Amino acid sequence: MDILHRRGRATAHEVLADLAEPPSYSSVRTFLRLLEERGHVRHAQDGPRYVYSPIVKRRDAQRTAMAHLVETFFEGSVEDVVATLVESSRPKLSGEELDRIAAVIAKAKKEGR
Repeated sequence: MDILHRRGRATAHEVLADLAEPPSYSSVRTFLRLLEERGHVRHAQDGPRYVYSPIVKRRDAQRTAMAHLVETFFEGSVEDVVATLVESSRPKLSGEELDRIAAVIAKAKKEGR
């Protein structure tokens, strides 16, 4: 999805070329077909090729992926996700970034989430 959002549209070959550790071509095609079946992308025919483009907005795709990540790897614990992200990013986080994270948390507390 990231590749399709970045490019706007792409063939399976173009998606494959953009992957850092690419699987097989048939795996990419299968994955694109599954994304289309789930309503995340659509395709248009360009001669013999299918050209895929995202239907779901980038932010919505990020939220869906994050929700899946939280459930799969953190047993639904947002607290564990945030702690892991902050701890593993500590040397890279600036004071401004930490302030913005703290502000998001403060806003959630204020709103009673």
